Amino acid sequence: MSKKKITVAKGDGIGPEIMDATLSIIMAAGAQIEIEEIEVGEKVYLSGNTAGIAKESWDVIRRNKVFLKAPITTPQGGGYKSLNVTTRKFLGLYANVRPCMSLSPFVKTKHPNMDLVIIRENEEDLYAGIEHQQTDEVVQCLKLISRPGCEKIVRYAFEYAKLYGRKKVTCFTKDNIMKQTDGLFHQVFDEIAAEYPEIENEHWIIDIGAAKMSDTPEAFDVIVMPNLYGDVLSDIAAQIAGSVGLAGSSNIGEECAMFEAIHGSAPRRAGQNMANPSGLLQGAILMLNHIGQPDVAEKVQNAWLKTIEEGIHTYDLYKEETSTRLVGTKEFAEAVIANLGEKPKQLQPVSYKIGDSIKLPKYARRQPARKDLKGADLFVHWGGTNPDELAAILKPVETESIKLSMITNRGIKVWPEGFEETFCTDHWRCRFKNKNGENISKQDIIRLLGEADKNNVDVVKTENLYQFDGKDAYSLGQGQ
Repeated sequence: MSKKKITVAKGDGIGPEIMDATLSIIMAAGAQIEIEEIEVGEKVYLSGNTAGIAKESWDVIRRNKVFLKAPITTPQGGGYKSLNVTTRKFLGLYANVRPCMSLSPFVKTKHPNMDLVIIRENEEDLYAGIEHQQTDEVVQCLKLISRPGCEKIVRYAFEYAKLYGRKKVTCFTKDNIMKQTDGLFHQVFDEIAAEYPEIENEHWIIDIGAAKMSDTPEAFDVIVMPNLYGDVLSDIAAQIAGSVGLAGSSNIGEECAMFEAIHGSAPRRAGQNMANPSGLLQGAILMLNHIGQPDVAEKVQNAWLKTIEEGIHTYDLYKEETSTRLVGTKEFAEAVIANLGEKPKQLQPVSYKIGDSIKLPKYARRQPARKDLKGADLFVHWGGTNPDELAAILKPVETESIKLSMITNRGIKVWPEGFEETFCTDHWRCRFKNKNGENISKQDIIRLLGEADKNNVDVVKTENLYQFDGKDAYSLGQGQ
C-alpha cells in the first residue's frame, strides 16, 4: 500500500502530548501515512495573524487533502477568528460526523446501550456569522439555509447509514416556528428519504427530540440536523455516552477532510502527562477509514476498547470500582500499542470492511421558479412605543397603490389590532404591499425609501417579499 501524505497540527495546551500519543499508536498499528506538520493556533494568533493559520499552511492542507488537528487555544479578546469554523468553510467541509457510543460498565453512563451518530451540517445556518446592530436595542444574526447545503448533508447521512448498516435516520428541526429555513431542511429530508426505502426515517421537533435523545438515546441511530442544533446536541450526546473527552469527529468535504477531538486544549493540564488522548485517537480512526485503511482503523479501535476494558485509565476516567491502573498519556498509548491485534471480550469489537470515503453526486440546480415581487418589509429604527403613532408617521410614505399593511416588533404583529401588553423595542418591521394584491416593482421600493427619507423615517434594512411559483416565500407576523 502506498503511503498517504497527511497534514498534522499539534495545536496548543495538551495538543502536542495527545498528538504524539495518537501518532505513536496508529504508526505502531501499521498506518501507511507520511506526515507533513504545520503550526496553527495560539502562537500564530499572537504573531499578529487573526486567523491563527498562515497562508503557507493553507497550501499544505489543500495539497494533502487530509488534516489531523489537535485542539488549539484561541486568545481571549476580540478580533480572533475561530480556526475550526474558518477551516470548515474555506475547505467546504460540509459534514461533521460524531459517533457517540457508551463504554459501559467501564466508563460511567446512565445509557449503557447508547450507540448513535450525529451528522451535522457544517457550513451555514446561523454559523454564517452574518450579524449587524441595527438600532440601539436590537442586533440581528442571519440564518442562512440553502437547498444545496441541505441536499448534501441529508444525502450524506443516508449514505453513511447505508455504508455502516445503520437502520434509521432521524432529522431534528424547528420548522414549526422557522417555516422557511428549517422548513426547507425538513422538506429536503423528506425528499431524499424517499430514495432510501430500506432505511427507516423520522422527523422530530428539536426541543422534544433533544429531550428524547437525552433520556432514551438508544431510540436513535443516525441523527442529521442543521449546524447550531448539531453543535449543541453532539456535545450533549458525547457527554451522556460517557465523556466529551472520549469523542472524535470528522469534517468531510468533496475534496478535503479534517479529523479532530471535540474537546478543547485544556492548557491547565499541558505538559503534565495526564491528558487522555482518546478523543484525538478516535478522530484518527475516522481518518484511517476515510483514507482507505480500515484494517488499521479496526486494529486500533479494538486495541483501544480492550485497553478501556482492562481498566487502564487516565485520570479523567479512573474510578476505583472499574479501573485497575492509573496511567498518564504516554503510558496509556503504550498500553494500547501492547493490545494491538487483540479484541475486547465484554465490549463489542468492531469490524471495518471498507473505508468510508462517501462520494455524493454533484448538485444539480433546479429550473428557476417564477418569482413575483409582492411587497417589501422596511425595518425602521424608531424610539417610540405606540405602533399607532408609527403608522401615522409612515402614512406619508405610502403611494397611491402601495399601502402599509402590517407592523411587527420582534416578529409579533402590533399594528393593526395589536395588544397594549406587547413589549416593543426600537426595531419595527413595516410591511408595504399593493392594496389590490398585485405585484410591485423595484422602482416602487425605491420610491418608498425616498419618501421615508424625506419624512425622516430611519430605515435600517429592507427585505423584498417574493412569491415563488405562486407560493408566499416570507414569514407572516406572529398573531396574524
